[in-house]
Amino acid sequence: MKFIDEYRDPALVKGLLTKIENAARQISRPVTIMEICGSHTYAIGRFGIRKLLPENIRLISGPGCPVCVTSTRDVDIALYLADLKNVIFATFGDMLRVPGTGSDSLQKKRAAGADVRVVSSADECIALAESNPLKEIIMMGIGFETTAPTIAATVASCRKRGIDNFSVFSVHKIVPPAINALIADPLLKIDAFLCPGHVSTMIGSAAYQTIPDAGCAAVITGFEPVDILEGIWMILEQVESGKKEVAIQYSRGVRPEGNTKAMAFLQSIFQTADAEWRGLGTIPASGLVFRGDYKAFDTLAKFSVPEIRSVEIKGCGCGDILRGIKAPQDCPLFKNVCTPMNPVGPCMVSSEGTCSTHYKYY
Repeated sequence: MKFIDEYRDPALVKGLLTKIENAARQISRPVTIMEICGSHTYAIGRFGIRKLLPENIRLISGPGCPVCVTSTRDVDIALYLADLKNVIFATFGDMLRVPGTGSDSLQKKRAAGADVRVVSSADECIALAESNPLKEIIMMGIGFETTAPTIAATVASCRKRGIDNFSVFSVHKIVPPAINALIADPLLKIDAFLCPGHVSTMIGSAAYQTIPDAGCAAVITGFEPVDILEGIWMILEQVESGKKEVAIQYSRGVRPEGNTKAMAFLQSIFQTADAEWRGLGTIPASGLVFRGDYKAFDTLAKFSVPEIRSVEIKGCGCGDILRGIKAPQDCPLFKNVCTPMNPVGPCMVSSEGTCSTHYKYY
């Protein structure tokens, strides 16, 4: 197939649904599948995929939105940094309205006079740094393995140009350790994972080997209805046969080895470290910090940040929703107090957040 409409072909969708129904009848027991990708969460809601599946096939959403999994503490640190004098704080747009302690946000800081800029790519910070040589430019580095190499490239470019008034507050996360934490969670019983397509273009399929090793099925899928339904059918085939593996449905974008050049470049600038995830707590080796000489670009090494007492948002269910133990409808704030126009938690802020998707499509 060459064109996007082919991945939405009603005949192909109908054929895959028939295959899924037949496989589900053979399995008979309930099967729980978690997607670990905000784009999958959005697509599943937009195309009504949950409603098309047999009753014993259950889809739940996991921590696939990098904005949503950013901890309250990291949001509070960002708010502190944005308030510093002589600082331009750059961030991607979705972070603007994410609430910290006391419902403060970068948007509110900007309204109060802080110089907070929205950028669409890290490269924009190079021009900011060069045109504001007397100011410190801080970029909030957020995202998974897909985004982190672009931040690394910007840092490498700044180093080459001798730009020393730029730094990154790195809250990057890497996906496989989070999946391992979900597998080990005693409150969850996940049979299979729909692995993220974008992340997998970078890390490949071997990075997920702990999933079949733990007895769960895994399929890397694309983002169109045919992609997702084929991925679900491939999962059910693994469950039915008992042969668990990491299969690639999204072969037009993902190679088993991933993008080895980009990952080697990323690892030359960053190294793994423990990181705090909203809802999942601190996960070993799940974050990225600067290594060696590149520590000069680490915001937390450049600026002294005081001890901040972070408090979770009262009544917000985002943490449990990101773990997959609750659905947005289980949160008492959902649609009552928390809406896209008045988001209480980050899962309602991001366009790929589970609560935002459920608000629109369920």
